[in-house]
Amino acid sequence: MLVKDIMQTEVVTISPLATLREAMAKMRRHKVKSLVVERRDEHDAYGMITYSAILRTIVSEEGDIDLINVYDVCTKPALIVPQMMDVKYVARMMIAQFQRRVVVLESGHLVGLVTMNDIVGEVLAWAEESHIEGVRE
Repeated sequence: MLVKDIMQTEVVTISPLATLREAMAKMRRHKVKSLVVERRDEHDAYGMITYSAILRTIVSEEGDIDLINVYDVCTKPALIVPQMMDVKYVARMMIAQFQRRVVVLESGHLVGLVTMNDIVGEVLAWAEESHIEGVRE
Protein backbone atom coordinates (compact mmCIF):
# COMPACT_ATOMS: atom_id res chain seq x y z
CA MET A 1 0.00 0.00 0.00
CA LEU A 2 1.33 3.43 -0.96
CA VAL A 3 1.03 6.81 0.73
CA LYS A 4 -1.15 8.09 -2.13
CA ASP A 5 -3.70 5.39 -1.26
CA ILE A 6 -4.30 6.62 2.29
CA MET A 7 -3.26 10.28 2.36
CA GLN A 8 -5.68 13.09 3.07
CA THR A 9 -5.71 15.44 0.10
CA GLU A 10 -7.71 18.21 1.77
CA VAL A 11 -4.85 19.82 3.69
CA VAL A 12 -5.45 22.97 5.72
CA THR A 13 -2.51 25.37 5.68
CA ILE A 14 -1.62 28.55 7.53
CA SER A 15 0.86 31.37 7.13
CA PRO A 16 3.85 31.31 9.48
CA LEU A 17 3.03 34.94 10.31
CA ALA A 18 -0.48 34.13 11.58
CA THR A 19 -1.11 34.39 15.32
CA LEU A 20 -1.87 31.42 17.52
CA ARG A 21 -5.43 32.72 17.89
CA GLU A 22 -5.81 32.61 14.09
CA ALA A 23 -4.35 29.10 14.00
CA MET A 24 -6.74 27.88 16.71
CA ALA A 25 -9.71 29.46 14.94
CA LYS A 26 -8.73 27.82 11.65
CA MET A 27 -8.35 24.42 13.34
CA ARG A 28 -11.77 24.75 14.93
CA ARG A 29 -13.40 25.94 11.70
CA HIS A 30 -11.99 23.03 9.71
CA LYS A 31 -12.30 20.51 12.57
CA VAL A 32 -8.61 19.51 12.43
CA LYS A 33 -5.95 19.10 15.10
CA SER A 34 -3.03 20.32 13.01
CA LEU A 35 -2.16 22.73 10.22
CA VAL A 36 0.62 22.63 7.66
CA VAL A 37 2.66 25.81 7.92
CA GLU A 38 3.20 27.31 4.48
CA ARG A 39 6.64 27.95 3.02
CA ARG A 40 7.71 31.57 2.63
CA ASP A 41 9.38 30.79 -0.71
CA GLU A 42 10.43 27.79 -2.80
CA HIS A 43 13.64 27.35 -0.76
CA ASP A 44 11.84 27.27 2.59
CA ALA A 45 10.55 24.13 4.35
CA TYR A 46 6.99 23.28 5.30
CA GLY A 47 6.20 23.19 9.01
CA MET A 48 3.52 21.67 11.21
CA ILE A 49 1.58 23.18 14.10
CA THR A 50 -0.71 21.17 16.38
CA TYR A 51 -3.24 21.86 19.11
CA SER A 52 -0.83 20.23 21.56
CA ALA A 53 2.02 22.56 20.63
CA ILE A 54 -0.25 25.58 20.97
CA LEU A 55 -1.54 24.42 24.36
CA ARG A 56 1.99 23.72 25.63
CA THR A 57 3.05 27.19 24.54
CA ILE A 58 0.11 28.91 26.19
CA VAL A 59 0.63 27.02 29.46
CA SER A 60 4.43 27.25 29.63
CA GLU A 61 4.83 30.79 28.36
CA GLU A 62 1.62 32.15 29.85
CA GLY A 63 1.65 33.96 26.55
CA ASP A 64 -0.90 36.07 24.80
CA ILE A 65 -2.12 34.07 21.81
CA ASP A 66 -2.44 37.33 19.87
CA LEU A 67 1.26 38.14 20.28
CA ILE A 68 2.78 34.76 19.46
CA ASN A 69 3.10 33.77 15.81
CA VAL A 70 2.79 30.32 14.28
CA TYR A 71 6.49 30.33 13.29
CA ASP A 72 7.42 30.69 16.99
CA VAL A 73 5.68 27.40 17.85
CA CYS A 74 5.61 25.19 14.76
CA THR A 75 7.83 22.20 14.10
CA LYS A 76 9.98 23.03 11.13
CA PRO A 77 10.94 21.33 8.93
CA ALA A 78 7.99 18.96 8.94
CA LEU A 79 8.66 15.32 8.19
CA ILE A 80 8.19 14.91 4.42
CA VAL A 81 7.42 11.79 2.39
CA PRO A 82 6.65 11.19 -1.31
CA GLN A 83 3.22 9.91 -2.30
CA MET A 84 4.71 6.80 -3.93
CA MET A 85 6.43 5.59 -0.71
CA ASP A 86 5.25 2.33 0.85
CA VAL A 87 3.17 3.00 3.97
CA LYS A 88 5.20 0.54 6.07
CA TYR A 89 8.28 2.76 5.69
CA VAL A 90 6.29 5.86 6.56
CA ALA A 91 5.03 4.15 9.71
CA ARG A 92 8.58 3.16 10.70
CA MET A 93 9.80 6.72 10.10
CA MET A 94 6.96 8.23 12.12
CA ILE A 95 7.63 5.90 15.04
CA ALA A 96 11.38 6.51 14.95
CA GLN A 97 10.91 10.29 14.80
CA PHE A 98 8.02 10.38 17.33
CA GLN A 99 5.80 12.10 14.77
CA ARG A 100 2.04 11.60 14.43
CA ARG A 101 1.76 13.41 11.07
CA VAL A 102 3.80 13.68 7.88
CA VAL A 103 3.48 16.04 4.94
CA VAL A 104 3.24 14.48 1.48
CA LEU A 105 5.05 16.27 -1.35
CA GLU A 106 5.34 15.51 -5.03
CA SER A 107 7.81 17.50 -7.14
CA GLY A 108 8.16 19.95 -4.25
CA HIS A 109 4.44 20.66 -4.03
CA LEU A 110 2.13 19.87 -1.12
CA VAL A 111 -0.29 17.10 -2.14
CA GLY A 112 -1.42 15.57 1.12
CA LEU A 113 -1.03 14.67 4.77
CA VAL A 114 -0.80 11.28 6.48
CA THR A 115 -1.53 10.79 10.17
CA MET A 116 -0.83 7.83 12.39
CA ASN A 117 -4.62 7.38 12.60
CA ASP A 118 -4.78 7.05 8.80
CA ILE A 119 -2.19 4.28 8.90
CA VAL A 120 -3.74 2.46 11.87
CA GLY A 121 -7.18 2.67 10.25
CA GLU A 122 -5.88 1.06 7.07
CA VAL A 123 -4.00 -1.65 8.97
CA LEU A 124 -7.14 -2.49 10.98
CA ALA A 125 -9.26 -2.58 7.82
CA TRP A 126 -6.71 -4.84 6.14
CA ALA A 127 -6.55 -7.14 9.20
CA GLU A 128 -10.35 -7.34 9.35
CA GLU A 129 -10.56 -8.05 5.63
CA SER A 130 -7.90 -10.77 5.93
CA HIS A 131 -9.77 -12.31 8.85
CA ILE A 132 -13.04 -12.37 6.88
CA GLU A 133 -11.25 -13.93 3.89
CA GLY A 134 -9.78 -16.59 6.21
CA VAL A 135 -13.19 -17.41 7.66
CA ARG A 136 -14.69 -17.84 4.16
CA GLU A 137 -12.08 -20.39 3.16
